[in-house]
Amino acid sequence: MSIRQHIPNVLTCGNLVSGCLSILFISMNMPVKAAIMIFVACLFDFLDGFAARLLHAHSPIGADLDSLSDVVSSGVAPGFIMYWLMSLAFDLPSASLLGIKLLPCLAFLLPVFSAIRLAKFNIDDTQKTSFRGLPAPGMSVFIASLPLALSQVGHLTDGALGYWACLGITLVFSFMMVCNLRFFSFKMKNTKWKGNEVRWIFLIIAVAGLAIFRLVALPFVLMVYILMSIFFAKKTED
Repeated sequence: MSIRQHIPNVLTCGNLVSGCLSILFISMNMPVKAAIMIFVACLFDFLDGFAARLLHAHSPIGADLDSLSDVVSSGVAPGFIMYWLMSLAFDLPSASLLGIKLLPCLAFLLPVFSAIRLAKFNIDDTQKTSFRGLPAPGMSVFIASLPLALSQVGHLTDGALGYWACLGITLVFSFMMVCNLRFFSFKMKNTKWKGNEVRWIFLIIAVAGLAIFRLVALPFVLMVYILMSIFFAKKTED
């Protein structure tokens, strides 16, 4: 096997290491850096797939390595960020065991359902032009966007995002990852408007929102993606 065949796997390992760094940063009480590392992980996740297609370097090992890396960067890491947010919540009910706050542990539903989502994806060959269930990286981007948005408005460490709001987000996104709703992908055979209208409209909205509202727009951009998928995902399928 030539060196170029290993390039996608090296990028996938970058995804895994970024997820590990995110967990390290959140354990050091650095939520913004933890969130940034999830975005870096998603970039590696995109690049490894792009490199595999460009170099024709697909392999069963690469596919499994990609899923295992995503469990960390798009499952465990966002789960720890949500745990951190829940632990700071102003309305957190008091319940602990052995010094551990119990109710924030419900945040770990995210890595559980992320793993289920990735396992289902590996055995489903119908998810070529759209996804069945919200992709795990989509969930992780939303969770990572929360501390970034809160930091911009000055409410990162005051628990302004209440426990019940965090729990609701956790339950909704856990469900969306394993449901049968279709979500459109960004894989385009060409860059023409025709046939890619939904993707281009979303990208225009996303760029405009980020340009105007900066980091605060991030959670809302993903909500737009979810809503557009629910109503228009079928139009993106071949």
